[in-house]
Amino acid sequence: MAEVPMPQLTPLDAQFLHFETTTNVANIAGLAILEGDLNRSDLQALLEQRLPHVPAMRRKLAPVPFGLDHPYWVQEDDLDLDYHVREIGLPPPGDDRQLAEQISRLHARRLDRNRPLWEIDLIHGLSGGRMGLYTKIHHAAVDGVGGADVLAALLDLAPVPAPREGAPERDEPPPDQLEMLGRALIRLGSNPAQAVRFAARALPHLDEIPVVSWVPGTRLVSGLARRLAGSGQAPELPSLPAPRTPFSGPVSAHRRFAFVSLPLDEIKRVRKAFEVTVNDVVMAVCAGALRRWLAAHGGVPGQPLVAGIPFSLREAGSGGGNQVTFMTAPLAVQVADPVERLQQVRQAMQRIKERFSLAPARWLREFSESMPAALMGLASRSAFGLVGQTAPPINVAISNVPGPQFPLYVCGARLLTHYPVSVITDVSGGVNITAFSYDGSLDIGVITDREMVPDAWELTGYLRSSLDELLLIAE
Repeated sequence: MAEVPMPQLTPLDAQFLHFETTTNVANIAGLAILEGDLNRSDLQALLEQRLPHVPAMRRKLAPVPFGLDHPYWVQEDDLDLDYHVREIGLPPPGDDRQLAEQISRLHARRLDRNRPLWEIDLIHGLSGGRMGLYTKIHHAAVDGVGGADVLAALLDLAPVPAPREGAPERDEPPPDQLEMLGRALIRLGSNPAQAVRFAARALPHLDEIPVVSWVPGTRLVSGLARRLAGSGQAPELPSLPAPRTPFSGPVSAHRRFAFVSLPLDEIKRVRKAFEVTVNDVVMAVCAGALRRWLAAHGGVPGQPLVAGIPFSLREAGSGGGNQVTFMTAPLAVQVADPVERLQQVRQAMQRIKERFSLAPARWLREFSESMPAALMGLASRSAFGLVGQTAPPINVAISNVPGPQFPLYVCGARLLTHYPVSVITDVSGGVNITAFSYDGSLDIGVITDREMVPDAWELTGYLRSSLDELLLIAE
């Protein structure tokens, strides 16, 4: 078994640890609905075989003394699968709302940082001979793409599990406490220079950074910096002060979850009729659903919402951890006509894609790298609290992740649907809508703050209605 260098959390990975509080919880998860019988012992046996090939699930945190540097990952040789793999039974009738309520409670619970940062719950008692499989992992360990890779470790192309090829790798032992301190002091000395480099690199991209982009003169400075750097003419991004909504501001410790599946062929029918992309249709469906919800809860604002949209920076063979950034885009909820709303969404997405293709927005990663590790925890929590209470830069987080278009299996049980369960924070707002396409279906998970949006099922119903509205016009 080959040894690989002991990994240390990147500054961006560490950010997901440090901003976490009793209300801002950095769990990302998925709810798989399975057809067939699956028991805990078979699932644990499968994990025994697969875990050597999944580094994120066999590592735990090794803190640096006095918090002077970002933690390291250390391999856990005695993984307690009885702790990490659990069973739950739903009482009759075992319907979708009971299942979603259970997921709401599970997702709000923080993971134990003294153990590898993941848990799996096998959920029995669903109606129709189905089972639920809820897989939760901390955002410090993986981003959305990495989380899908973790799930893929459990999945097979056929009912009979196949052995994984290739020799597993083993982490080298972590440095001792003295060496950790020495590395921390070296890094501490380099932070001022990193901060200067970040400031210089950030100038051409100030209009991409939430809150900063609202400062008068920012767009002028960014444009001038791009011209001086010879970057060429980049598409202008709109000024996006986020309007206040019932789901803006600091979130509570409680969550609501709901889910819905939309036929992918219906999404594609709309895409073809209006000559847009699948992602444009997904964004427009979300805009229509949010418009309907806002109309029923205090009124639709007279300006677009601001949607936070993650973009992957991951390249082939680039390893684990977080390799993601965020862009913001206007979401035209103020537009009553669904076709005009779709066209405005298409234009907004086209602008940020063109801008991203010219120069990927790495400001989030570079900003994290410029901050001293010893101050990051306090700074992150303070910034989240201040921004969330005064000027939340985002109204809603929306993500659309493409998945495989063929059936998959877990220990012989067929995967029917897979609903993402994502993150809400003080900064991003009390609603997150994440879609995952699988085997002809667009599976959408909606996570909300219980105090802001008490009935997440209302939103999933509006997602269905919003797509129906576009389908009717397309036909």
